[in-house]
Amino acid sequence: MSSLLIRAKSEPKAATLAVPLSQDVFGQNLRRDILHACVIHHLAGLRQGTASTKTRAEVSGSNRKIRPQKGTGRARLGDIRSPSIRGGGTAFGPKPRDFTTLLPRKVRELGMRIALSVKLRDSQLGVVSTLEWPTHKTKSLRTRVGELGWTDRTLFLTGKNEVPKALGLASRNISSLQCATAANATVYDILRWKRVILDIEAIEWFQRELGFKPKHELIVPLESRDSSVTTTDASS
Repeated sequence: MSSLLIRAKSEPKAATLAVPLSQDVFGQNLRRDILHACVIHHLAGLRQGTASTKTRAEVSGSNRKIRPQKGTGRARLGDIRSPSIRGGGTAFGPKPRDFTTLLPRKVRELGMRIALSVKLRDSQLGVVSTLEWPTHKTKSLRTRVGELGWTDRTLFLTGKNEVPKALGLASRNISSLQCATAANATVYDILRWKRVILDIEAIEWFQRELGFKPKHELIVPLESRDSSVTTTDASS
């Protein structure tokens, strides 16, 4: 990680590094409906949807009528596979299904912008220059995180293609820490973890991918100053 994380308590305080943040990404107003839609979309995609029960048509058993329709004074019953009988089929039970829902990409991106803005507004968003860690030992990382007060559910996000190997090995045995890449982070992850720590590359990734882009770009062709090209085009 950066010197902010590596330095011990006895070392002098490091100079504060100001990181400019895009208002389009980190300055959004709270929209609970958007956050709710993004969280439900994510959790629905995690469901296995493999629960299955047998209907009365799938349960094994005879089709013989249990008792006469009339004359016994008791309730009417059909075969032994009836849902009202123990061991019979299940009425309206679950069947394998796909719980995934469709959510527009723009809504998902807006949800991520809102989640990051909420964390920043609540002073639960931190930035470090890098997430490189010098050793894979869990003890050193646990000690440093304890000195910084980051012991309560902290999520580290990097803008690289994968989490630094040493940091991943050192943090995987600490239940209150989680490391991931910015590309794989979801709105649910941002809201689930109390504190989110980004490196500079993660900031750049979010601002590049979530920043507003112009719908149309004006492209003006450059006129060729080569007289030979102009002459060739005219002759043809």
